Amino acid sequence: MHEPGCPFCQIEQGETEGFIVLEAEHTLAFLDIRPVFPGHVLLIPRVHYETLPDIPPELFVPLMSDAQLLARAVVDGLGAEGSFVAINNRVSQSVPHLHIHIVPRTRGDGLRGFFWPRHPYENEAQAQDLQRRLSAAVDRLRE
Repeated sequence: MHEPGCPFCQIEQGETEGFIVLEAEHTLAFLDIRPVFPGHVLLIPRVHYETLPDIPPELFVPLMSDAQLLARAVVDGLGAEGSFVAINNRVSQSVPHLHIHIVPRTRGDGLRGFFWPRHPYENEAQAQDLQRRLSAAVDRLRE
């Protein structure tokens, strides 16, 4: 099931380009186009569900397993010291398709509480480099 007009469903269907870093049977992850920090990833279920309470129980484990994998990948692939992992349900959810934010973190990076300043990519080449590094880390960590 896909929702017409949903930008995340359009990425999942290949109708819109996304900087894909993980493709799995039930999930897809790509770079956020308005990242909190470079390497900020969005993980979505391939099927359109609006919020976490909407997903079927059998999707929970694959979704959270891939979130865990990506949290490790931002450390392994980008040299982050850790990560911030978050889900919004309706409130502050800019796209009504369930998505998990995996944000690379370093001490002193300036992120405080839930104020998320955005730092756009310098150019497409920077986004492609981060895509390549994160995809390679996902592949290494899957082995």
